[in-house]
Amino acid sequence: MRRTWIWSILILALAVGPLAGQAPGARGQGGGRGGRGGAPQGPPPTHANLDYAPAVPSTSLGHKLDLYIPAGSTGPLPVVIWTGGSAWRAENGRNSAGGVAVQLNPAGFAVAGVSIRNSQTAVFPAQLHDIKAAIRWLRANSQTYNLDPDRIAIMGDSSGGWTTAMAAVTGDVPELEGSVGTTGGPSTVRAAVAFYPPTNFLEMDPWMLQPCTNAGFCHVPADSPESQLMGCAIQECPDQVRLADPSRYISEGDPPIMILHGGSDPLVPHNQGERFYMALNKACHESVFISLPAAGHGPWNAFLTDDMTRAAATMRSTRAADCSVSNPAPFTPTWQTVVEFLAEHLN
Repeated sequence: MRRTWIWSILILALAVGPLAGQAPGARGQGGGRGGRGGAPQGPPPTHANLDYAPAVPSTSLGHKLDLYIPAGSTGPLPVVIWTGGSAWRAENGRNSAGGVAVQLNPAGFAVAGVSIRNSQTAVFPAQLHDIKAAIRWLRANSQTYNLDPDRIAIMGDSSGGWTTAMAAVTGDVPELEGSVGTTGGPSTVRAAVAFYPPTNFLEMDPWMLQPCTNAGFCHVPADSPESQLMGCAIQECPDQVRLADPSRYISEGDPPIMILHGGSDPLVPHNQGERFYMALNKACHESVFISLPAAGHGPWNAFLTDDMTRAAATMRSTRAADCSVSNPAPFTPTWQTVVEFLAEHLN
C-alpha cells in the first residue's frame, strides 16, 4: 500500500507539474515541474487541437497536436516535435510545447506539441505508433501549414525522452510503424534531443540514487510506470521489455542524437541516458551526451538556463564521419546549444 501511495504522489506531481500556476484554460506552460528554471509562459498555438489520428477511445486526447509557427515566417519551415513526459500516465505531452516554442520560434523553427496515448489507454508499442503517426501527419500536411517535410526533428523529456529516442532509432524498422492515422509515408526524423530518457527498464533499480526497497521508489513492481507501459511486471516479461530499449535499434541511418541527463536524478538514473549514449558511441553514431551532476529529474528548461542546475556540467561527443570521440570536458549547455545542434542537422 505504501509503495502505491508513493507512486500516486510522484506521478501526480509529474503529470500536473507542467500546468502548475496556469489560469484555467491556459496553454503552453513549459518547464514541467515548477521551481527554479521552469520554462516561461509560451505563446498560444498558431493552430490548436489538431487531430493527427482518430481518437481511440473517443475520449482520448492522445491523438492531438498543436502547432506554433514563427510570426511573419516564410517557409517551408523546419519543424521540431516536442512531447513532454508524464511517466506515460497522462496525455498532456503537447501542453509544455509553448515553453519550447518561445525559444525555437525566434530561431526559425516551427514547433509541434504532440500528445500520445497514456498507458491506461494502450500499452507499448502504441505510444511509439502514435508519435510515428504524428510525424507522418506532419509530412502529409506540410504544405497546408508551410512546413518542410524533409526537416523534422524531435525532442522530449523523461517518458517523452524515451519516446524521442525510440522514434529516432526506429524510422527504418517497418514492424514498429503501426497503422495509426496516416500511413504509407516515412516516420524518420533528422535530429533528436532527449532529456533524461529511461532506456533499459530492467537496469533502472540497481542504479537508483537511493536503494530500491519495498517502501521506496522502484521500477520493477507491477504498478510502476514501466510495468504499466508494458502491460506486465517488467521482470516477468523481459523479452517484451527489451523491445522498448532504443539501444537495440541503433543503425547507420539513424539521425544525430543529443542526450542530457542529471547526475542527481532520483527517478530515472543517470545510467539510463549514459548507457544509450555509449551504445551510440560504440556504433560510431553521431551523438552528444551532456551530463549535469547537480541536476535532478528536470525541469528540462533549467538544464539550459539555470546556473545551479548546470554547475560542473560536461559534454562528450562521437562523430560518425571518422568515429572520433570528444572526451568529457566542462561545458555549460544553453538553448543556443540546442538551436545550433538542430540547425546543423536540419539546415
